[in-house]
Amino acid sequence: MTPSARLSAAIEVLADIEARRRPAPDALKDWGLAHRFAGSKDRAAIASLVYDALRRRASSAHVMGDSGPRAVLLGALALARGLSRTEIAAQCSGERFAPEPLTTDEAAALDRLDLSGAPPAVAGDFPDWLAGDLAEAFGDRLVEEMTALAERAPIDIRVNTLKTERMRLLPELAHLGPELTPHAPTGLRFGHGEDGRGPTLQVTPEFLKGLFEIQDEGSQLVAALTGAGPDMQVVDLCAGGGGKTLELAALMDNSGQIYATDSDARRLAPIHDRLARAGVRNVQVRTPKGRGDEPLADLAGKIDLVVVDAPCTGIGTWRRNPDTKWRVRPGALDERMKDQDLVLARAERLVKPGGRIAYITCSVIPRENDHRIAAFLKAHRDFAPVDPKEVLALAPDSLSERDDLVSPAGLGLQLSPLRTGTDGFYCAR
Repeated sequence: MTPSARLSAAIEVLADIEARRRPAPDALKDWGLAHRFAGSKDRAAIASLVYDALRRRASSAHVMGDSGPRAVLLGALALARGLSRTEIAAQCSGERFAPEPLTTDEAAALDRLDLSGAPPAVAGDFPDWLAGDLAEAFGDRLVEEMTALAERAPIDIRVNTLKTERMRLLPELAHLGPELTPHAPTGLRFGHGEDGRGPTLQVTPEFLKGLFEIQDEGSQLVAALTGAGPDMQVVDLCAGGGGKTLELAALMDNSGQIYATDSDARRLAPIHDRLARAGVRNVQVRTPKGRGDEPLADLAGKIDLVVVDAPCTGIGTWRRNPDTKWRVRPGALDERMKDQDLVLARAERLVKPGGRIAYITCSVIPRENDHRIAAFLKAHRDFAPVDPKEVLALAPDSLSERDDLVSPAGLGLQLSPLRTGTDGFYCAR
């Protein structure tokens, strides 16, 4: 497919997403099934165009004066990809499968690209109902922070120190162009090609041998901030597919014991193969047998550290999942907050005297973060917050004295693309 034909396809997919209010991956999959002539590079390039348009949907509609799929894509080519009006016009010839030529109004809008006076939700590309929450989180840097959260994310991996070391793995992956992550001591980072795709890491021999896991640097950092160490008794209460479980095992050097569970047994399905591939030997997977079953009842009051990687809105991952930002609703936030309170209360029953709870979300809004910790502390007077600066001391040297990472209410730490170059993660102990 020509670049122009890919633009037309992306407009078609965006129209489908808008008309049927469906997730972008579903619309892209259906488009691919209906257009089997499109190769893998074509499909990847179209997906990249669609996701760039969704990242900058509000600001693109604003500068173009039109919220339709074509206008949003044209605006995103300028705002997200830095293309000039001339470069965009060259791909919109109207010939064969190319989009129709630019109108006079479209050309003028692309020349102006005027975001002056735009409200924060438009300039920062986020739903306006979240403006108050995000302003509480970021204050005067709201638009700057949210613009960073609308950028394309790199691909990070965590080197599995149970099997190798970062500097040993680096030359083995040299043909894929890795760089050292700025902060995480066991991370490597990969960029994207012109089509928006990164390297296909899951098929490399090194991945299949369990030498690394694909994991954002922020996720790597907050796992280390939990304070997990050798010979501890640890519960990973919302383990899901096991990403943080694997890192906890490495931090503990395969010693002690990790009990991994999740309220949804289906989410635990991938964890067994991942543990085997990574060479992890200190994890027991406790799968609930049915609704209301507590597979950790025998561990009450015995655990050194309970890691709560809490269910949340995922706002901190919008760089990777830009379509979800336009589908999240206030009702979903309310439900996640209830889930967070419930899982913290569950964690409280497991911790032994002198033990710790580490609370993590991939969110940036205080209602899911500081507010939940404050509510928990009010209801459980025998717990006290660990000073965030003490938690920060567990971070790599590049972050260990970064007071700007302390969250608004001073109860935890907040990572973000602007501050740390990572996804948005919160961690409190």
